[in-house]
Parts: sequence; structure tokens; C-alpha cells
Amino acid sequence: MNRYETPRVPGEARIRYLDGDYQVEAPGTFVRCVVTGKAIPLDELKYWSVERQEAYVDAEAAYSRFLQFEGKAG
Repeated sequence: MNRYETPRVPGEARIRYLDGDYQVEAPGTFVRCVVTGKAIPLDELKYWSVERQEAYVDAEAAYSRFLQFEGKAG
């Protein structure tokens, strides 16, 4: 994981989400939750979707987003 190798630049980072890991493509100190719009500091980032390449502030937001797509598929 290169989150500790990438220099910290104030602002929003661009991340490539991987299975159990992520890769910083453009340095920054946070990403935004796609559900709430809240800033998530990179050192607190725990929830994301590899398939949709989205970050979530918490498990509730991740589940909410999952239900949005699950409802459209069923």
C-alpha cells in the first residue's frame, strides 16, 4: 500500500480502490464519501467499492449505497 509513501498534499486525493487496499493516484489528505459528501481522511478510510471505485464514510453509508444498486438490479 502506498498511502504512507505518497507525500501529503492538502486537498482531495484521487484513489484507485483495490481489494483490501488502495493506490494513491494523485496526492491529497482526504477523499469524499459518495453518499454523504463528507471528507474522509486517508488514514481513516476503511470502506470503499472496488467495482464502483467509490469511498464511504462508514458501514452504514456503504450499505445504503449497496441497497441503491441492489434495488435497481432486482
